[in-house]
Amino acid sequence: MDPYETPYETTPAGSAIDWMPALITGAAACAGIAWVLASRRRERRAYSFCDKTVVISGGSRGLGLALARRLGAEGANLVLLARNGRQLDRAKAALEGEQGASVVTFECDVRDPQAVNAVIDRVVESAGSIDVLVNNAGIIQSEPFDRATADDFDNSLQTHFWGPYHLIQSVLPHMKRQREGRIVNISSIGGRISVPHLVPYSVGKFALAALSDGLNAELAGAGIIVTTVSPGLMRTGSHRNVVVRGEHKREASWFGLAASTPMTSMAADRAARIIVEACREGRARITPGWQARLAELANAVTPEVTAAIAAAVATWVLPGPGADAQGAEPRVSRDLDLGWAGALMPTGAAVRLNQT
Repeated sequence: MDPYETPYETTPAGSAIDWMPALITGAAACAGIAWVLASRRRERRAYSFCDKTVVISGGSRGLGLALARRLGAEGANLVLLARNGRQLDRAKAALEGEQGASVVTFECDVRDPQAVNAVIDRVVESAGSIDVLVNNAGIIQSEPFDRATADDFDNSLQTHFWGPYHLIQSVLPHMKRQREGRIVNISSIGGRISVPHLVPYSVGKFALAALSDGLNAELAGAGIIVTTVSPGLMRTGSHRNVVVRGEHKREASWFGLAASTPMTSMAADRAARIIVEACREGRARITPGWQARLAELANAVTPEVTAAIAAAVATWVLPGPGADAQGAEPRVSRDLDLGWAGALMPTGAAVRLNQT
């Protein structure tokens, strides 16, 4: 034999058989784990909202009202919180008239811990328990960072982080006492990927996502399931209530158009259905909408590419801060004449979801 030729090492025929018990054991273990997880999933799906007391912050309009409609249709006892009493009255009348839902409303600023505690105490006193909490209250500010103020960041944190924090702290003793509860925190894809011109909003939503993910782990032993929701843009009609700074009309136009087309946003009713099912199943985290899931995947796999695209959009597409002092003044998009852009924005969702 050639001295430089390396002989092939042969594997005894019986050695493959030696691995069989390990393979069978591993497959059986995997099958057992899958069976346990599937069983737990079926048990979670059995969770019924009928006769459950469900508290929804920001429940008078937009996604909050869409969630209230779906939960009310399942027989939940709805408790809606919002700052605007007239919008609460309209939401209550609509829910009772459409489906005969059980609805109680409270004017409540979730940024105020004393107000939150007073409302939760009243709910528990009358209903006996709180089974589900949906932290949905939110605000949107669209502006270049050059025009953003410290108050904008503080307002976002107070609404998106401290508001849910106050509500969670208030309901937790009651949920722990009954050894069961569900908490749904409506964050945003902006709470996973910071969005240019929505930086104060993203900061608040990032904080909420961190709180929510951590609580899901810590409260599991108490029988409380926390679901973090990170949707993209939704057609809720909320584009009418965006606070803008900078080039006001252009700022309101780009956001309104992005929140109005099927290619860049999802229907609020579909988002509500997905969120309710995630709560029923006890999911830890969901990202409704293919646009948001695609952005989340791209940011995880190619973060530098995602950052470059965001920078290009901020530089070449989004409006600037404006040259005059007027750009520093906050305006609400519904008060602006957006011309042709406004004509392209649908009004049906705004009417149906009480955004008027």
